[in-house]
Amino acid sequence: MKYQIMIKMLMLLTSRRKVTAREIAERFEISVRSVYRYVEELNVAGVPVDVARGRYGGIFIADTFKIPSGYFTRGEYAATVNALTAMLSTIDDVNLVSALEKLQREQKADKRELTVCGNIIVDGGSWADLGKFPQKMKVCEQAVRDCECLEIDYFSREGEHSKRVIDPHVLIFKQNVWYIYAFCHSRQDFRTFKIGRIKGARFTGRNFVKKEITKDEIPLNFDYTTEELINVTLSIKKDALSDVEEWLGIDNVEPYGNGLIATVSLPDDEMLVGKILGYGGKVKVLSPVSLKDRVKAAAIAIAGDE
Repeated sequence: MKYQIMIKMLMLLTSRRKVTAREIAERFEISVRSVYRYVEELNVAGVPVDVARGRYGGIFIADTFKIPSGYFTRGEYAATVNALTAMLSTIDDVNLVSALEKLQREQKADKRELTVCGNIIVDGGSWADLGKFPQKMKVCEQAVRDCECLEIDYFSREGEHSKRVIDPHVLIFKQNVWYIYAFCHSRQDFRTFKIGRIKGARFTGRNFVKKEITKDEIPLNFDYTTEELINVTLSIKKDALSDVEEWLGIDNVEPYGNGLIATVSLPDDEMLVGKILGYGGKVKVLSPVSLKDRVKAAAIAIAGDE
């Protein structure tokens, strides 16, 4: 009985923007305390159920959440669909109809989804994101297009966790990373948010009036200042040319003697060291000496030598 109620709660939450604990308790004839206990168990199972306190609070799932393909076995999917279909024959409930349609869509063959933004097809996530990034892109693109406010669960580069309400104005793609430029209600100013750092987002049900944004207003140096960049000269073997061109840009790689060379300004952080090591000796640092020494030290540490 417990797990049947949890499944019904999950279906209700995926079909509604927000539901109060008391409404769930009355619908499924359980206590409010049990509702919160089931919410905790859904969180442990990997479902990002959140609770908003206060007068206009409630229980909700982020609009960026999509039931993972492995959440139910084929047998469990079939049993759930059959149960909901049977319930619809006796209960005319628009929420059950919506839940059933969503479950049936999940039964399609598992594949990596792409986001379609206007005339652009986007797949900007990592190989391990299980389709979460395209879902976030869909929500962000819809929010920009329809001028809908979003509440986002955001983790900054420094590890700071915050929940903010934003008015998304522009989607930006820079150096293979997607950003959203939005007015932040918490800061009362425009901010640039990296979409990959948004844990979850939900529509608040409110709209905003979009401001005309000029190119000069948008900070294009999103993560790094001039002081955080260093001039780097790299020697590149020809069999690494294609990969390096995609990293640094085709215009920054030039013939030099029997090989290739690139002189560029790059962020001076440990990610740079790891990137260079990832080429397995096909990319070598010519300058600066400080970076060359860091790469060498990291290689020795990987090899386990003292």
